[in-house]
Amino acid sequence: MALHFERTEFASRLARLTDQMRAEKLDAVLLFAQESMYWLTGYDTFGYCFFQTLIVKADGTMSLLTRSADLRQAKHTSIIDDIHVWVDRVNADPTLDLRNLLSDMDLLGARIGVEYDTHGMTGRIARLLDAQLSTFGQIVDASYLVSRLRLVKSPTEVVYVERAAALADDALDAAIRLTKPGANEADILAAMQGAVFSGGGDYPANEFIIGSGVDALLCRYKAGRRKLDANDQLTLEWAGTYAHYHVAMMRTIVIGEPTHRHRELYNACLETIQAIETVLKPGHTFGDVFDMHAKIMDERGLARHRLNACGYSLGARFSPSWMEHQMFHVGNPQEIEPNMSLFVHMIIADSDTGTAMTLGQTYLTTPAAPRALSRHSLDFIGA
Repeated sequence: MALHFERTEFASRLARLTDQMRAEKLDAVLLFAQESMYWLTGYDTFGYCFFQTLIVKADGTMSLLTRSADLRQAKHTSIIDDIHVWVDRVNADPTLDLRNLLSDMDLLGARIGVEYDTHGMTGRIARLLDAQLSTFGQIVDASYLVSRLRLVKSPTEVVYVERAAALADDALDAAIRLTKPGANEADILAAMQGAVFSGGGDYPANEFIIGSGVDALLCRYKAGRRKLDANDQLTLEWAGTYAHYHVAMMRTIVIGEPTHRHRELYNACLETIQAIETVLKPGHTFGDVFDMHAKIMDERGLARHRLNACGYSLGARFSPSWMEHQMFHVGNPQEIEPNMSLFVHMIIADSDTGTAMTLGQTYLTTPAAPRALSRHSLDFIGA
């Protein structure tokens, strides 16, 4: 059995979940986020692209409803004992199978929470689910119930986070070795991802971001590779991934002679991220982090060139994104606690001059100052 945690840790997580369920007067929850299932049971699959749900009752009983392709996947990777299979067929409606299973579990008339805000829940499934369960019981949105519990990492999770951080550093080392005039983005990307794989890591939950020239201003992956010019800029955003735990980093590397604007934007990034470190600790909120970001950037006249968020929580994530729900944006009341793994990124895209600059790293929060997880400094990188 491919479990990454001791059964005692899974038992502790289940106890935390059921305690919260009782506090919110939930008789059961329907988990559709693969991250929730993985955290709670170890279940590891990409089968959430089809209908599947883990039912958790307030007494700790768990049942999985999934497809035949994931029956053995669940048996091999999780602690789930009660597994039910819905059958692929023309006009299949697995929510009917779910309703019948919920009835068998004595949940008729129960107050049931549902994870709606997840990539494992399509709009079609949500409509079918609501139609089946609207007269079955009281259905409430519990999208962030498990997500909030996953914010603070256990000692074992911290070990995996630190391993992911080392892999992220290895990927940057690989990129720096290859970045020079005439280098092909494809070779850089292959070396970075190869460093993670050769170090025992996993596929990330989303693609690495790579872009040079004008595309260095982008912060999403896109198809197409190019070679670096003698004077160029290369933006990279990537993550080391271990046991699905992610540690992200971000850098813009300047090839050739940096422009005055490059230096100016780098100084803004460095000043801002260093200021954020003073509030990235207990006693502050995620909103406080964003406010610091916006204040310094805007004072430097960069309001049009910055983003409306400057980072987010990280953890064990599945495609299509390594980003957690909890982000650094205006007004977010989420309190910062020790042992959160938080990615802080400075992204400046100056379309007026065609200049890009980014600077980002992941921190582990403590009772006091945050601990940067990277062995790399925040120094300007040129090639």
